[in-house]
Amino acid sequence: MSTLFEKIKEVTELDGIAGYEHQVRHFLRQKMTPLVDRVETDGLGGIFGIKESQAVDAPKILVAAHMDEVGFMVTEIKANGSLSVVGIGGWNSLVVSSQRFTLYTRQGKAIPVVSGSVPPHFLRGAAASQALPAVSDIIFDAGFSDKAEAESFGLAPGDIIVPQAETILTANQKNVISKAWDNRYGVLMVTELLAALKDQALNNHLIAGANVQEEVGLRGAHVSTHQFDPELFFAVDCSPAGDIYGDQGTIGEGTLIRFYDPGHVMLKDMRDFLLITAEEAGITYQYYCGKGGTDAGAAHLQNNGIPSTTIGVCARYIHSHQTLYALDDFIQAQAFLQAIVKKLDRTTVNTIKGY
Repeated sequence: MSTLFEKIKEVTELDGIAGYEHQVRHFLRQKMTPLVDRVETDGLGGIFGIKESQAVDAPKILVAAHMDEVGFMVTEIKANGSLSVVGIGGWNSLVVSSQRFTLYTRQGKAIPVVSGSVPPHFLRGAAASQALPAVSDIIFDAGFSDKAEAESFGLAPGDIIVPQAETILTANQKNVISKAWDNRYGVLMVTELLAALKDQALNNHLIAGANVQEEVGLRGAHVSTHQFDPELFFAVDCSPAGDIYGDQGTIGEGTLIRFYDPGHVMLKDMRDFLLITAEEAGITYQYYCGKGGTDAGAAHLQNNGIPSTTIGVCARYIHSHQTLYALDDFIQAQAFLQAIVKKLDRTTVNTIKGY
């Protein structure tokens, strides 16, 4: 049986940015199909496994990760063969330069690419005061001699560029370093949840899968919540850890009770349900005030209002090539999610909704 690390390595080394989530969607389809009654997709490419309940008046529950990671898209091939790009998702320009990436052509060919940087030799004297470049000003270089050679290898505007990184364990074997834990964490959470519940009868209709295009504005969540019309929505997503820089979110201290972010305020009855469930199940958790958003921010405003929350973990240095996070946090979050789903019958859902 695969270890948790091997499962993490498999899912984080998949490549997929917003609009190009097909590798991750294929992975999910393969994993979910034998675990659920059926698999459905929405019009943008979100994919969900559906596990029907035989309970009377069973509520519909939607558990959703997102498939996309941050990356870039080619906007122009310059005469000298270098590439201009636009960021797909949020990037700090400090982490972009002199890194390896993979460019995917229209034909699916994988091309190695490096992001450019200015050597210190060129920053001496008057140029030393040069400001940090905007992400859109960073040049990408595949080593082609000119535009014609780049085009002969199939490159064109609209091609995607994804971070290239190997997933490894830290020396103490407690933590992982990889790209894309935001949000392959959620993708793995969904497949592990469905595997654990495969032979269990639930008192809710469970719809579990992953949205598309979260990193460019929570777009997929609008579509899936409209299509499936759940009574409750649970985003499964990774947040930035602040433990190195004196902020909230410490790796190794459990799952997050994300009570606030700029796009979502957790409802009182949802908060009470989460805390009671965590305490009854012996889950290690920490409180978290988010600085960014998750799909819960989009979902809770759909279909006359859907009580929502995020079941998450934190990780250091997200939206970069090298994210660092704790194995045990995943274990705690998975146990928490399973405990939540098992408790959601009609009476509990009505209580959360304030009925």
